[in-house]
Amino acid sequence: MIVVLDPSVILKWLFEDPAREPDTEKAVAIVASVVRGDLEILQPAHWLAEVASVAARLTPQTALRDVEMLAALEFPTTDDPRVMQRATALSLQMNHHLFDTLYHAVALENDGALLVTADDRYFTKAARLGMIATLRDWAVP
Repeated sequence: MIVVLDPSVILKWLFEDPAREPDTEKAVAIVASVVRGDLEILQPAHWLAEVASVAARLTPQTALRDVEMLAALEFPTTDDPRVMQRATALSLQMNHHLFDTLYHAVALENDGALLVTADDRYFTKAARLGMIATLRDWAVP
């Protein structure tokens, strides 16, 4: 299985604060499964910039170290034009921010891929399109 992890999941893993962030343990388990090779991962090309932006704002004291560590993981990315086209169509269709729809487009454009998100607002809008699961409801294999 290929997972696409949006920032709402990656940041839970990065911050590891169960008191502040529900389902942190699940986020940690998913990333650990990716690192062990039990799960494949595929991210949109902008993922690290988006996560870095949030980290710089929320945890400036550790943001540089965190971004260096994330970059060292060398998660595979895609900048396939079909992903951008699908993300743009999703953004227009759902009246939602393009950066969020890019993660879903990666899952929709790649066989066997699934977007895992902790963003309930996006999930509510996009669930009917498939290839998406909430972190809360998804069981790490």
